[in-house]
Amino acid sequence: MTGNSVHAVELVFLLLLLFVVVFAALARKIQIPYPIVLVIAGLVLSFIPGIPHITISPDVIFLVVLPPLLYAGAWFTSWRDFSYNIVSILFLAFGLVGFTVWGVAEAARYSFAPFDLRLGVVLGAVVATTDAIAATAIAKNLGLPQRIVDVLEGESLVNDATGLLALEFGVAMVVRGETPTIAQGFIRLAWLVGGGIVVGLLIALIIERVERYLDDGPIEVTLSIMIPYAAYLAAEYAHASGVLAVVACGLYLGRRENRLFSPSVRLQAYGFWSSFTFAINGLVFVLIGLQLPFVLSGIHDYSMKTLLLYGGLFSALVILLRLAWLYPGAFVANLVRRKIFHQNEPMPNIKGIFIVGWTGMRGVVALAAALALPETLSDGSPFPQRNLIIFLTFCVILVTLVLQGLTLPPLIRKLGL
Repeated sequence: MTGNSVHAVELVFLLLLLFVVVFAALARKIQIPYPIVLVIAGLVLSFIPGIPHITISPDVIFLVVLPPLLYAGAWFTSWRDFSYNIVSILFLAFGLVGFTVWGVAEAARYSFAPFDLRLGVVLGAVVATTDAIAATAIAKNLGLPQRIVDVLEGESLVNDATGLLALEFGVAMVVRGETPTIAQGFIRLAWLVGGGIVVGLLIALIIERVERYLDDGPIEVTLSIMIPYAAYLAAEYAHASGVLAVVACGLYLGRRENRLFSPSVRLQAYGFWSSFTFAINGLVFVLIGLQLPFVLSGIHDYSMKTLLLYGGLFSALVILLRLAWLYPGAFVANLVRRKIFHQNEPMPNIKGIFIVGWTGMRGVVALAAALALPETLSDGSPFPQRNLIIFLTFCVILVTLVLQGLTLPPLIRKLGL
């Protein structure tokens, strides 16, 4: 890498950080969650002449950005609340993801002429999972009841396992013509979930042993940066879920933080991780907005009117599928909690269920999953409708982040939540 290229990267990075600081301060002033303002700002900036076109690399998102953000989210999640709401979380993280993949696959082949069932499965898997970054960053700043926030956070931390499994099978169906059996699906899901959790807990136990011999803030904070990457890479090497490994590791260590860290170290760690996650979150949301020119540049077969129609219809479909699952799903989950787990929970509030349904944010993980789709099939021909899948994913991200995010505060006030 030449000196000029290094200077260019530094300049772009500093400009992006400046955007984050300025627009996050603006968001605080106008009392709108900063992810929404940053996405809109990135979208506007993408059309200004001279602004560098920065594309999101899926590898950077999955291997560099996602692990520390998931770890921080899991660390600050209450294990007591997470375990208490586990039934509701699993109904969303597994049931809703499967329902969304099925619903999108069926609807896509009738609504979008070029799509068949296999491409519909790929599209559904890409947009099925809510984004841990977006859900946590927005939900906590809207004054939602804590129970709703706990369920949303838990869902977004866990549901990547089923979404990525569905994407893995969908890509295999399109690229290699393979159709996995139900037994293969259950075995693969069991290993993704079980293997990821076991790997994450093993890393956590090792760290717990090491921490007994440490009481130095800078050293322990530096070690904490390494932990999510170690858990993620170890699980990926074992072909298990790196996401669940990081979540399991963060939940375990977060629960035992009082035994592992002295008060002064905890203060240093909280300060570092708060600033670190804010900076990464901000960069991610600005980058989402900046992707529009890149997304549009790959589409040549459709008019702008057709694209906007497809994007609007598909976004509405994804939102409606979530709402359609949540109403019966919430009551079934409540029945299981009361009858099997003997939790004295009142029946779900209709208004609360609607808010949970309206808070299904998609973010950079969905866009990275779309961008990570292979460009060619096994015979060397182009991956069908790849650019359209990326565009539709981008539309869902914009609508769920911006439209739903902006309408949430008045909805919460209107519904008395």
